[in-house]
Amino acid sequence: MTSSREASPSAAADEAEPLPPALVSMWRLCKLGYRYEPRLMGVALALALLAAVPEALLALWLKLLADGLAEHDNALVYGAGAGLAVSGAGTWLLSAVAARQHRRFRDKVTIALESHVSRLQASIVTVAHHERPEYLDRLSVLRDQVFVLDHMYMSVFSTLGWILRLAVTIALLASISPALVLLALFAVPTVLTSAWRPAVERAVQEREAASLRLARHLFGLATTAPPGKEVRVTGIADRLVARRREAWERWYAPMASARRGSAVWHAAAWAVFGAGYVAAVVYVSSVLSASPGDVLLVLAAGAQLSAYVGATVGEIGFLRGIWMDGSRRLAWLEDYAAAFAERADVPVPDALTGGITLDRVSFAYPGSGSKLVLQDVDLTLPAGAVVAIVGENGAGKSTLVKLLAKLYEPTAGRVLVDGTDLAAMPADEWRRRLAGAFQDFYRFELRAQRTVGLGDLPRLDEEPAVGSAVGRAGADDVVAQLSSGLRTQLGPAWPGGVEVSFGQWQKLALARGFMRDEPLLLVLDEPTAALDAETEHALFERYAAGARRDTANGRIVILVSHRFSTVRMADLIIVLDGARVAEVGAHEELMARGGQYAELYRIQAAAYR
Repeated sequence: MTSSREASPSAAADEAEPLPPALVSMWRLCKLGYRYEPRLMGVALALALLAAVPEALLALWLKLLADGLAEHDNALVYGAGAGLAVSGAGTWLLSAVAARQHRRFRDKVTIALESHVSRLQASIVTVAHHERPEYLDRLSVLRDQVFVLDHMYMSVFSTLGWILRLAVTIALLASISPALVLLALFAVPTVLTSAWRPAVERAVQEREAASLRLARHLFGLATTAPPGKEVRVTGIADRLVARRREAWERWYAPMASARRGSAVWHAAAWAVFGAGYVAAVVYVSSVLSASPGDVLLVLAAGAQLSAYVGATVGEIGFLRGIWMDGSRRLAWLEDYAAAFAERADVPVPDALTGGITLDRVSFAYPGSGSKLVLQDVDLTLPAGAVVAIVGENGAGKSTLVKLLAKLYEPTAGRVLVDGTDLAAMPADEWRRRLAGAFQDFYRFELRAQRTVGLGDLPRLDEEPAVGSAVGRAGADDVVAQLSSGLRTQLGPAWPGGVEVSFGQWQKLALARGFMRDEPLLLVLDEPTAALDAETEHALFERYAAGARRDTANGRIVILVSHRFSTVRMADLIIVLDGARVAEVGAHEELMARGGQYAELYRIQAAAYR
């Protein structure tokens, strides 16, 4: 039995792991498409290949037509004419049917891929990929690409179709003279440069992704509603536009340079093919003294070869540059999620009897080197207790909460739940016994009932349960002001939606955290920072009193707050300072010691006088 921490030792590494190999990633994406839509994918591929054959045979029909005219062979002329007609009509018909079938396949596989990426990100038990810049850059590009990854399948099908056309065309040329097969070798440089160019450009895009992300962020600041008031009041619109332009130039300048350099080599490769094509025509017409039909075949097949090489090169370029790159990022995300797949199998207890113990816990955020946010933390949170965590900004309060919620695993040490390592318990099961509200809450713009009910999905649409949570959070006044009560759509961007203040959003978020009736751990990480001190104190005093009365499951309530008037009600107060535990005790005990807590309490009390 291993934990997610043991299964993913690279997760804490400072350097992001390289993307998986391109061809392997593309093959994995093809298998993914087949897994979701096997029949449609098979039919789409077959049609792409069938549509290639009639067009590739046009040069043969032209040769036969010329030979028939030269030899006055009416049967050959009529047969060649019929072949041309069938090839033309067949190409049109098969292309039309293929386009329709491809559209159906793309629509269905796009939904499947979007769902796949969403599930992958949601399945990762930690939140490191949302907080590490190098991972954010990868995910930012993948989010842009996932909506068009369906084109990769079309590009693969098209590439195979062009390759089939090339094979037929080369076979026709070889029928005149085996030496003409060498014409295909003159196309090799174009294929090589086509595969090389996108890799060079994509490397630059990866390196400069932060600048592009900044440019998009600044564009959003200048054009979206939430920052609109401050942008206008502060008069920073012009500066935002200028900074956005600077960020875009930092991304575009190296990209343009890479494109210019690769374009020169690509043009040289096409010059090589052009020279080979001219030499082939001269060879057939002058050296071989071939028939008019053979010369016409070489001219037509050579022109087709040029077009087919160009199309194949273009598709390979798309595959190598956009679609294959997207498949590599998706394969990386799959591998990253798999590395965090838990093999934990210890059940979460139905009730806490001893409590939660932190045994010499240390933690450093991935990518931060050896800088510890928590260091050698030894704590016991007794079952049934109301515990407050205080400390200055950066002391590690929210980090401690993340460890308790299994959003991260400790870098060293263990978190024990009734003596059992929390790492051995499945994250999903543990979080089902966890409830909480956070200062950086999300505004779910749904109907008010669902905005709150999301805190306990099985009871999402149970109005009495939602009403009870609203009452515990002191949010009755918010619901009362809504035009349709809990049925009101929140968010002015939606039909019939209403805007609510930040403080009202915060109360609704707190109610969401109170939806679960019997959590083992309730975390309140400064969820009422927008409320005044008196309201916050009254709210938590009422909830703490209720928690102390209902101790059947040994619930632990953790309160993180910068207001000492609120935390004094806690059974146990933990003072963090410089990544370490500075003091632990009840309010009266800590005041009697006259240490850091007592000093901070007196300073804050004096400020309120």
